[in-house]
Amino acid sequence: MIIKTSPDEIENYLSDAANVKGFCEAVYFPENENDIKLALKDALSKNAPVTIAGNGTGLTGARVPRGGVVISTEKMNKVLEINKQEKFALIQPAVILKDFQETVESQGLFYPPDPTERNCFVGATVATNSSGARTFKYGPTRNYVLELRIVLSNGETLHLVRGKEKAGGLKLSLKTESGSSISLDLPGYTMPETKHAAGYYCKNDMDAIDLFIGSEGTLGIITEIKLKLLDLPENILSAVIFFEEEDEALDFIAEARRISYETRFSATQNGLDAQGLEYFDYNSLKFMREEYPQIPEEARAAVWFEQEINSANEEALFEKWMELIARFNANEETAWFASNKSDLERFKDFRHAISWKVSEYIARKNITKVGTDIAVPGEVFKSFYHEIKDKVEKAGLNYIIYGHFGNSHAHMNMLPEDQEQFHLAKKLYMEICQRAVELKGTVSAEHGIGKLKREYLMMMYGEENIKQMARLKMALDPNKLLGLGNIFDEKYLAD
Repeated sequence: MIIKTSPDEIENYLSDAANVKGFCEAVYFPENENDIKLALKDALSKNAPVTIAGNGTGLTGARVPRGGVVISTEKMNKVLEINKQEKFALIQPAVILKDFQETVESQGLFYPPDPTERNCFVGATVATNSSGARTFKYGPTRNYVLELRIVLSNGETLHLVRGKEKAGGLKLSLKTESGSSISLDLPGYTMPETKHAAGYYCKNDMDAIDLFIGSEGTLGIITEIKLKLLDLPENILSAVIFFEEEDEALDFIAEARRISYETRFSATQNGLDAQGLEYFDYNSLKFMREEYPQIPEEARAAVWFEQEINSANEEALFEKWMELIARFNANEETAWFASNKSDLERFKDFRHAISWKVSEYIARKNITKVGTDIAVPGEVFKSFYHEIKDKVEKAGLNYIIYGHFGNSHAHMNMLPEDQEQFHLAKKLYMEICQRAVELKGTVSAEHGIGKLKREYLMMMYGEENIKQMARLKMALDPNKLLGLGNIFDEKYLAD
């Protein structure tokens, strides 16, 4: 196992895509599960906290160390098995998501989770319960995790199989491979019904595997993952539609959402059923026009949607979408429709371009990203959208809003010009999160909490529930080694 300590060699492990920066003493590069156990043993002997590093694409500071050592899983990057008959894959945690998806698709299979940054490690997407555009139809990463191998901070190993070990109410018992038993008391808070990725997943009678999905490297280290796969759709109808009125774009999404839910509930054949409904506001379009000059000047908003199609229903579904587009006065003449695989990838690049443009901006300004990850119930989403937009405009800050509006999930990215505006943006961020909580939403719908959003999680759950989370962590990590500072402040581990 390689261990690096030279400052220039470990520099890339001290920051993430949100421009959060940290420090550490060494970076370990295990090549297998046994190496991870040796690294943990070494860290424990030095009383050095351990931060697990993915590929640096996160936006919450979760992989950024505050001292101690880093364990990078990057050498554990093998696809161990793809089973076409039973539709599953067995992989190591550092497999790149984009490569994995292309590999399974080459065999006629499909892995739906699609976070905006597809150069992430699949293990990191499990650790954060990542989602993306297709979550509107297929749900987050959690829905596809069948089994996990996890090394705890004391070197013991858990092998969790979905459906095999479940809690009794809020009591959960786990058994390690060596036969040790661990008894856990799960926090009793109620999670939002929206798309949600904030704090430990806990509820009555839950599956044990779900506790570790989204735990952000604080409970154990994932060494192997078994994932459910689906059949690859025959084809995809993909389009970017431009609107001259913002409210018409929002109403188009609301109606497409309603119809899609109705289609699924009634199991209607050949009905409209979007796999993703993505939104871009006027400022987002301006932000991207240099790279995409074909964006119409008169466009005030845009929507990207996709739906699976086949040769039997392609024409009928295209007509239904065109009828819906016409009903909400979208510009049919300027719309972009994908006609081949190259176009599909180009539209994905368009969707992802806004994210890297924001990252480029904050790096240039040398500030930490101030971008919301909030979701609220669908029935209040439109009014909430206008409320937060008006708030930031009245404050005089530049901003862009885009995101997974099919899931009522908005990324409001404030773009401060200097430190004074940055502090104002942070204040507004707090107010926006507070409003989302009041509306029974979440402060983090897909990116997790990490080190940047702990105060917002406190806002959601209150101090007593945070203390319960800390006690849960201590039962699994009594050595206080893993992911310190992620999800909640270290002070809650003092007891």
